[in-house]
Amino acid sequence: MATKFIFVTGGVVSSLGKGISASAIGQILKSRGLKVFTQKFDPYINVDPGTMSPFQHGEVFVTDDGAETDLDLGHYERFIDINLTKESSITTGKIYQNVINKERRGDYLGATVQVIPHVTDEIKLKLKEAAQISGADVIITETGGTVGDIESLPYLEAIRQARRDFGYKNTLYIHNTLVPFLKASNEIKTKPTQHSVKELRSLGIQPDIIILRSEVNISSDVKEKIALFCDVDKEAVFESLDVNVIYESILNFRKQKIDDYILKHFQIDNEVIPDMSSWEDLIERIKTPQHRITIGLVGKYVTLQDAYLSVSESLKHAGFYHRCEVKIKWLNAEKLTNDNYEDTLESCDGILVPGGFGKRATSGKLLAIQYAREHNIPFFGICYGMQLATIEYARNVLGYKEAETTEIDPNTSMPLIHTLEAPGTDLGGTLRLGLYDCKIEPNTVASKSYGHALIKERHRHRYEFNNQYKALFNDNNFIFSGINPERNLVEIIELKNHVWFVGVQYHPEFLSRPLRPHPLFRRFIEMSLKNNKIKQ
Repeated sequence: MATKFIFVTGGVVSSLGKGISASAIGQILKSRGLKVFTQKFDPYINVDPGTMSPFQHGEVFVTDDGAETDLDLGHYERFIDINLTKESSITTGKIYQNVINKERRGDYLGATVQVIPHVTDEIKLKLKEAAQISGADVIITETGGTVGDIESLPYLEAIRQARRDFGYKNTLYIHNTLVPFLKASNEIKTKPTQHSVKELRSLGIQPDIIILRSEVNISSDVKEKIALFCDVDKEAVFESLDVNVIYESILNFRKQKIDDYILKHFQIDNEVIPDMSSWEDLIERIKTPQHRITIGLVGKYVTLQDAYLSVSESLKHAGFYHRCEVKIKWLNAEKLTNDNYEDTLESCDGILVPGGFGKRATSGKLLAIQYAREHNIPFFGICYGMQLATIEYARNVLGYKEAETTEIDPNTSMPLIHTLEAPGTDLGGTLRLGLYDCKIEPNTVASKSYGHALIKERHRHRYEFNNQYKALFNDNNFIFSGINPERNLVEIIELKNHVWFVGVQYHPEFLSRPLRPHPLFRRFIEMSLKNNKIKQ
């Protein structure tokens, strides 16, 4: 079977949930036995989000092969339960970088390099590479932005050409639009959708499916009207209603049989009835929790929670597993001081310090770590959180007040945390990115959590624990429980005489799934739940 391509676009307004729609459809198609791969076309000129501020773009999601990507890839992976690659994240910066490199090498044989055909050909090449490398039956490609944005035009032209190149029955266009509901007049308005489709058609793309985002149910008459004015089958008009639980979107699309319509278009004979029982059970668990706990998340970007999206989702996944509602207490580390940190953290059943970069807000994070250690509160430190946990222990338990990271003080007399490579001008070039091995010591918290001696986890960091100081941590309480076998790098630390105190150099949140919570998050929530019961 030739690879089939689904192109997902959005109109009227941004943040319509194109990524959720694409993810939900991907999960349903996967449940029908098809191999699914997803892509995101991002119109910004940055090569990737790796150097962008979280305030600008939320978290940076990292794939197995070390690609720094848009946070939508996290939605794809979590919903569909697939591991994506660098072929999933395409930006205007990457496209133009490749085109310019080819022009400099003379690949275009002296031709005038233009948006059409050179830029659009490069975009289509990314579609072909994704199909070839993934071996997927279906590629779902989301085009970022809104139809009408000038920066999205090359992508829309490329996917228009894709139908000519790949064939009508191998390509399908899904357009997401907003259907406003005016409460004053009790009316659903279709005009924005009509104008959005008109804009799309003016670019040469006729949608095959229209998904209507709405806060109320769409009547059959309204669907008929939209189908008539937008020149699609009435059966091709689907609704995406606001839901209380995000995973309900999977069941809603399946209930409307959007997968049947897609497979019919692709002329795929498939009699598999997708088993949605695990999702139904998950939604029931989410809606009827038996316990409630509070996790203090101590960071410096807490005013924009998308900066820690995968972390917060992973906490929720573990909560679902334990039938527990996890309330995240977003704590700005900059506002934690010696005068208030105990009162602020007292209500937390567990404390998590996530990854980050830079000096700002580190003093507040150190206070949170100290509080968790001294009050026997379950603690989970991720990446920078793990590094700061070693510094806090060195300073306040072992007595090495000068312990520091060279990220904060390059000239420190005790570089407990340092970088192995000399920093360069290319900010992305000195990071350890992607999947690396970790060998776990037996009879440790980590080994009991994972149940395996050798694991693989995704990384995104520049600084490492300095093995020169390993011998200082010899008090039989601080344990280096996970080591990278190739380079002897510290991956996991934990405290023996503590209810649950674990720090990891990697980012476990990138591998957590709603139906398969990450083992460390699962154990962290379990211990926080026990702490909650003790406090009661």
